[in-house]
Amino acid sequence: MRHVLALDQGTTSSRAIAFDAQGRVAAVAQREFAQHFPHPGWVEHDAAEIWATQRTVAQECVQKLASALAGQARAAIKIEAIGITNQRETTVLWDRATGEPVGPAIVWQDRRTTAHCDDLRRAGKAPLIQRKTGLVLDSYFSATKLEWLLDQIPGNRARAEAGELAFGTVDSWLIYKLTQGRVHATDASNAARTMLMNIHTLAWDEELLSLFNIPRAVLPRIVPSSGVLGETAPGVLGEAPIPIAGVAGDQQAATFGQACFAPGMAKNTYGTGCFMLMNTGDVAVASRNRLLTTVGWQGPEQAGERRTAYCLEGSVFMAGATVQWLRDGLQMIQSASEIEALAASVDDTRDVFLVPAFAGLGAPDWDGRARGTLVGLTRGTTRAHIARAALEAIALQSADLFGAMVGDAGIQLTELRVDGGASRNDLLMQLQADLLGVPVVRPQVTETTALGAAYLAGLATGVWSGGAQIAAQWAVGRRFEPMLPEPERLARIGRWREAVERARGWARDGVES
Repeated sequence: MRHVLALDQGTTSSRAIAFDAQGRVAAVAQREFAQHFPHPGWVEHDAAEIWATQRTVAQECVQKLASALAGQARAAIKIEAIGITNQRETTVLWDRATGEPVGPAIVWQDRRTTAHCDDLRRAGKAPLIQRKTGLVLDSYFSATKLEWLLDQIPGNRARAEAGELAFGTVDSWLIYKLTQGRVHATDASNAARTMLMNIHTLAWDEELLSLFNIPRAVLPRIVPSSGVLGETAPGVLGEAPIPIAGVAGDQQAATFGQACFAPGMAKNTYGTGCFMLMNTGDVAVASRNRLLTTVGWQGPEQAGERRTAYCLEGSVFMAGATVQWLRDGLQMIQSASEIEALAASVDDTRDVFLVPAFAGLGAPDWDGRARGTLVGLTRGTTRAHIARAALEAIALQSADLFGAMVGDAGIQLTELRVDGGASRNDLLMQLQADLLGVPVVRPQVTETTALGAAYLAGLATGVWSGGAQIAAQWAVGRRFEPMLPEPERLARIGRWREAVERARGWARDGVES
């Protein structure tokens, strides 16, 4: 039996999942790693720990697969290819010679460069950036993070200009380590999130490099999302080399794994953050509602050409991370799995709203200065009401994205495909359907981020023949129909928007952390 190994490097954990030719999970391994918050609004990872955990789980996954197939022929445990999917925008800078980081990995949630983005906005640079990259000028993306690493850590800029340092998002970092420095590359979907690539030419943009003062010498080569770009070095994951044949940012990979191949199809992933993407085909649709226009993926070569799919995207910074805050910050629950039962123990929130703007607000507000806000508390409020408000906050933020997406695309979406860890929470999915007013559809295989990376790699190596075969393997696990009357849905969203304005007004009123 043929297998593809997906390396799924997320914000809070590294995972490896082996899939068989039917797209079924055959083996999985996962390890969490440390989160670092050195200052308010700063979020960092240790890139060396990311690599160590990712390599360890990859080895564990292969061992589990071998054990599961111990009674079969040796050829049955061959890994045909590796696909990589990763937390996006997180920025790593390392020494080319030693392969060691020369600073912290600055995470996508990090807000340290918000003031610099404000300066660029006042200088009138936002329209230029959006026109070329499809992105809103924000510290969320990699460009200002990389600029900070070059300027704030002594010696980095001079070494970068001399060609001694390499920059990459996490996919590039993993590729570099897997190949022991032989390949320094990123795919078009990840490059699209750096604020340095022109999404229309699919190349690094000289004007943007100049604007952010980024030396070209640090940049990786941009490659297609599906295609063999290199192979593992001997000893990294066993002695036999394995082709690295698929790469995509986590949200683009999830869209591919959900088989959203036709324009107008949309998915929402519930992870640390929450990300909604809609396929717009080969057209990069410019948003009027502060969504992002991004590269979805660059597919495998067919008849000498590669098809590039574009997407509209909306980002919620705090989804599963909100539940983590209830667990770790407030110590309201012992484990994330407890929240569904606790929230379901009450019928509503008693008009309590939690706006989890702990890292600012993403689309459609894009307010880096907004702060987390809990409103509507009374003496009758219990931790169950707050737990339910936390789940509603995830669904309400996603409803904001859904409305903006429909407005931009001019298409009335008839369903939303969902995935990610929190999509297994039935109460959250029902709340989501109620607040969207359309069905929410959860597939049988919810590991669609890793599955998308596996599909991209398998397409390049002949494990799967094409999109039609992949679409045929996608199957409904459960469908959640909306049950909330339309007047109540609109009223709830209206009250939510009032709470959001409270969160945004905190900084406007002159009170900042």
